[in-house]
Amino acid sequence: MNNILAIAAKEMQEGIRNRWVVATTLLLAALALTLTFLGSAPTGAVDAQPLDVVVVSLSSLTIFLLPLIALLISHDAVVGEVERGTMLLLLSYPVSRGQVILGKFLGHLAILALATLVGYGAAAATLLFGEEGIAAQSWQTFGAMIGSSVLLGAVFIALGYLVSTIARNRGTAAGAAIGLWLLFTLIYDMALLGLLVLDQGRMVTGGLLDTLLLLNPADAYRLFNLTGSADARLASGMAGVAGAAGLTPTMLLAGLVAWCVLPLSLAALILSRREL
Repeated sequence: MNNILAIAAKEMQEGIRNRWVVATTLLLAALALTLTFLGSAPTGAVDAQPLDVVVVSLSSLTIFLLPLIALLISHDAVVGEVERGTMLLLLSYPVSRGQVILGKFLGHLAILALATLVGYGAAAATLLFGEEGIAAQSWQTFGAMIGSSVLLGAVFIALGYLVSTIARNRGTAAGAAIGLWLLFTLIYDMALLGLLVLDQGRMVTGGLLDTLLLLNPADAYRLFNLTGSADARLASGMAGVAGAAGLTPTMLLAGLVAWCVLPLSLAALILSRREL
């Protein structure tokens, strides 16, 4: 365990040295504050809590931005070390390849979690001092959004590690990472929408649709946050989807956890068999 924590601390130090922590935190805080100031305007029309409107806005932002950040900081975690020759040096110490993967993963996850907590926390602090009478349920929804955002980031860090263990050079890893981001944030949903339009409810049943949604971590995250509370469903226009979907919040979170564990385990297995 000490070896894993030491590797995680090393990744944190490198993240701070490369300004990843500062840059990511400032970016998330700036966008979160912008959406907070602009997103509370419609609350009078939809009769929703200001914080729930912020949750909807930040969830939509997170789906596109956080996976990209996670892939950018993780896609060369292994292949970059191999190209620089530092992986062999690291493995000369009494650590296993699985410990290297887990330690690096925890370090990158800590960077992303810190940036998310500080960046989105700035939006919450703005509402805390600027709005009165925010319901406790809204704060719970906001907390669940932050926690699930960190989990979504963990999913794409794990996917980045899988890419990094398979790719033979950093350029290939970067291209594959961008391809994964486009697939899960844009292409998959467009293809699914086209399938539903063509099918007209003939073959795609509710159970099959739920499965297809779970096959995309971004969709699981979207459903968890945009249908998690009555006000969030109202503000996002997802009330009809929430009523038709058979996926509970527990199932959606379990899907995200599976999306995190499986790629990370596969990355550790591939690295254990890879010749360096």
